[in-house]
Amino acid sequence: MEPKMMISRKSKFFARMLPGLIVFLMLMACAEVPITNRQSLSLLPESQLATMSLQEYDKVLKDSKLSSNQQQVEMVRRVGNKIAKSAEAFLAEAGMQSEIKNLKWEFNLIEDDKLANAWVMPGGKAAVYTGILKYTRDETGLAVVLGHEVAHAIARHGNERMSQGLLAQMGGVALSVALSQNSAATQNLFMQAYGAGATVGLLLPYSRLHESEADRIGLTLMARAGYDPREAVPFWQRMNEQGGRRPPEFLSTHPAPESRVANIKKYIPEAMPYYRK
Repeated sequence: MEPKMMISRKSKFFARMLPGLIVFLMLMACAEVPITNRQSLSLLPESQLATMSLQEYDKVLKDSKLSSNQQQVEMVRRVGNKIAKSAEAFLAEAGMQSEIKNLKWEFNLIEDDKLANAWVMPGGKAAVYTGILKYTRDETGLAVVLGHEVAHAIARHGNERMSQGLLAQMGGVALSVALSQNSAATQNLFMQAYGAGATVGLLLPYSRLHESEADRIGLTLMARAGYDPREAVPFWQRMNEQGGRRPPEFLSTHPAPESRVANIKKYIPEAMPYYRK
C-alpha cells in the first residue's frame, strides 16, 4: 500500500474517531459545581493547575508593586482568609474534602489605583488591586469581591475554560500531548482563563455563565464568613454607576448590569440563612 493512501486512511480514521473521543473525554471529566449542581468540564488535574498558578503568581508579584498601606493590606488578608475558611468549610460539608488539599491561600494587595480588579487562581493565590477599593469602600464590599473570586476557584471555572479551549484549539487527538507536556498552548490558555482578557466565540458565553455562578456562590461564601450578602446589591450598583462608558476590568466579561443585580436579588434569600446563623 502506498504511503499516501495509508496517511489518507489514518486521517479518515481519526476524523471518524474524534467526535466520539471528545464526547468520551467530556463524559469522563465532568465535575459538579457547588450550590448550582451544574455539570462542568474539567480535563486538567487541579494539582497541575495549582502548580502552574504558583509560577504565574510569583511572576505577577515580582513584576508588581505591593501596597505599603498596612491597614489596607491587613484588611484584604483578613477578609480573604475569612472567605477562604468559609469556602473550605462549605467544601467539607458538601463531601468535597479532596478539593481542599490543593488550596494554599494567599492574599496580596497590589498598588495600582487605575486598575479596579481582583482575581483568585487555582490553589488559592489571590490578588486585589487598590483601584477596586474605592468601589468596595469597606470590609463587606471587599467580601463581595473576594467571595465572587473565591467562588470562581472552588467552582473550577478556570479549569472549565481551559478544557473548552484545549478541545476547541487542538481536538481530542492532541489533547493528551498538551496535558502531559505542559505545552506552550496549555500555558497560553492558562493565561487566557485567569488573566484580565477574554476570548471571543466559544469561551465568552461560558464566561457570562461563570460570572453568574460566581455571584450566586459568592453570596453564600460571604454570608458564611459573617458578611451581609444584601450589601452585594449596592456594591454592584456602585461599580456600574462609576464605571462610565468604559467599565472597570472587573466588569469586562460580566453579565449586563440590570440582569446581574436582578439575579443577585433573587439569590440573596438562599444565602441569608447562613448570615443569620
